[in-house]
Amino acid sequence: KPANCLDWYTAFAFCAWDGARLPTEAEWNYAASGGSEQRYFPWSRPPTSTTVDDSYAVYCGGTCSVQNVGSRSPRGDGRWGQSDLGGNAWEWTLDYAAGPHPMPCQDCAVVTAGTYRIFRGGSNDDVVGTLRAADRHVYAPEYRGVIGARCARSPL
Repeated sequence: KPANCLDWYTAFAFCAWDGARLPTEAEWNYAASGGSEQRYFPWSRPPTSTTVDDSYAVYCGGTCSVQNVGSRSPRGDGRWGQSDLGGNAWEWTLDYAAGPHPMPCQDCAVVTAGTYRIFRGGSNDDVVGTLRAADRHVYAPEYRGVIGARCARSPL
């Protein structure tokens, strides 16, 4: 099952303990949208496809619980094989929600200002719209909901 009910601080510490880090929102968005493909959902093939049902993602508006990571794989996988980029559990990112994305984007993480942190991906407790690659939400970093962590690692 995905780790969930983590506040931002616990997610940050877990990734550090695991030898990794929380992804920036830009990195998370790049993975979920399939990079230059700009996918509507992480699994959209072709990228503009809006096809979704519970064979792609764990979501049900509060009528089901989180399920094993990858339980919708490979059908719901992202471009590079990542499971559960949409549904199952929200995922914290490194960034503060301090306005629009910095443009042009160079070292795009927003780590120095703000009150709220960004989480992405939708959860089992949500509706289809929250599973879109572009959907983003913010909350106080102390919040513990159906939010977990996807740790990022730099290439070796």
